[in-house]
This record gives sequence, structure tokens and C-alpha cells, in this order.
Amino acid sequence: MRFEDWEPFYTEILDYFSFDRAGDEEAARILDTLLDRDDCAALAALCAGRTVTVCGNAPTLPAEIGRIEGTVFAADAAADLLYARGIRPDAVFTDLDGATDAFEEMNREGTVLVVHAHGDNIPLLRLRVPRYAGPIVGTTQARPFGRIHNFGGFSDGDRAAFAAHALGASRVVLVGFDLDDPDVDPVKRGKLRWARRLLALLGHEI
Repeated sequence: MRFEDWEPFYTEILDYFSFDRAGDEEAARILDTLLDRDDCAALAALCAGRTVTVCGNAPTLPAEIGRIEGTVFAADAAADLLYARGIRPDAVFTDLDGATDAFEEMNREGTVLVVHAHGDNIPLLRLRVPRYAGPIVGTTQARPFGRIHNFGGFSDGDRAAFAAHALGASRVVLVGFDLDDPDVDPVKRGKLRWARRLLALLGHEI
């Protein structure tokens, strides 16, 4: 998705959650300075012409592991659950709020970390990004630049789906997505509503 097409959705998201665009842009600039490489080509190679399964972190994920096929993209803390069950994700999409030391281990083993910058995670960026020695890609919700990409999407799971589509996946499968989860706080409930709306743009009606 071109940024010009994404920006109206981004502006609406900012208004909906009262987020600060300047904070997002500052976080992206900081992430860019923390990165000494851009491994987007490695991420693209995982997608081009392939089936990509995007694993969300809903409570339904353990029961749906049998549906995973092809390239495996994990949304943040879903990566730990998969890794503990012997599945190392090919890529993890994370704003680092669910990051554990296992992310460093997966990254050393070849998992691409797709690290997202936003106004609320600058301390986490500074703490964790320098620890990642393996393949890494930086993303933002705001305008992309330098080593920082914007494939579209808002939360970790839908950003992973947007990246898979943007980078040429032949088919995208979603598992571990429960957009009607009643046991979430109001902010998370809003994010789930946005995930449903954005995933519908890609043809995923869930």
C-alpha cells in the first residue's frame, strides 16, 4: 500500500485513539539511527510467490497451530508460544511490548525481526534494538524514509498481513485472530475493530 493510500486511515487512527503523529515520527527517526542495516530483501524473499501464515496472539492460537503452512509470520508474543512448540517463526512483527529474550535467540537463528516504532515505545527501541544481531527491518505508521518502511496496517497482526500482501505472497492465511474477544480492555477492543476494518481491505473477512 502506498503511503498516500494509507495516510487517510492513519489520520483517522490518530484521531480515534488521540495518538500523537509527532511522537510516531520521532520514534521512527530514532529507530532509523539504531539500525545499521535494512533486511527488507530477506523479508520479501519469505513472501514472494509463497503462502504466508500470519499468527496472531489470540487465545485461540494453540488450537489452530495445525492450520499453519508455508512461511510463518508471528505477531509479537505469539512468537514465544510458537517457539516453545518447536516452530521458529520466519519473521516476528513487534512493537516490542511483548518482546522477551527469546526474540534475540530466534533472531540469531535467522528469524527476521520487523520492529515497529511508535510514540510510546522509544525506551523499548533503545533498550532492545541494539541487542538484535540477526536480520531486522524497521517500520512506522507514518511516512516511510531511509531504512524505515510502511507496508500498511496498525497492530502487529494486521501489519504482518499487510506486509505479506505487499511483498508478493501468493496466499495469506490468518490463525490466532479473535477480533471479538470479550476479555480485552477498551483500547484493545478499539484495536480489534480497526484490525477487522483494515484486514477487510485485503479481502480477509474475520
